[in-house]
Amino acid sequence: MLLTRYDPPDQITDGPYRPSDSLSLRFDQRCKSRFAAVTTTQQSKVTVVLPRGLVLRNGGRLSNKDGDCLEVLAAHETLYRVTAKNPHDLLRATYHLGNRHVRLEVKPNFLQLEPDPVLLEMLHQLGGVEVKTVEAIFEPETGAYGGGHHHGHDETYSEDYAAAQAVFHYHHG
Repeated sequence: MLLTRYDPPDQITDGPYRPSDSLSLRFDQRCKSRFAAVTTTQQSKVTVVLPRGLVLRNGGRLSNKDGDCLEVLAAHETLYRVTAKNPHDLLRATYHLGNRHVRLEVKPNFLQLEPDPVLLEMLHQLGGVEVKTVEAIFEPETGAYGGGHHHGHDETYSEDYAAAQAVFHYHHG
């Protein structure tokens, strides 16, 4: 099944597309524009080809012109959860993490980020924060300009090429 359309959770209407299954994806998978996956329940193989720059959010839907539709589920992953007893310490941690351009989920009372021992040490040196390892979904900020961008031969090149080949074979037999 080839999926080429994405509707974010806040733009879903009661239209003709109802999900028949779901895809459980980690954040690093949900920020790719081209990938292959297996559905959660039916174990069906799917290929996703979307415009670059989209970030798939928990509860969004992937579909195609044939009426196939799948719900996007954010998978639990191992994260650092940063809390503080006072807002100033949490703001300081936010500033220093942002200054390092790390993916960061910002909530009113905590931050979440992908595990990194260097960042963990930095947070301990800052003081005033507590860092726990948790299993949770990861919905980091996408930044002021939306999703990220990639260049031709970055870490997603082989997956992009494989997905492009799958689309070609899907259309040309």
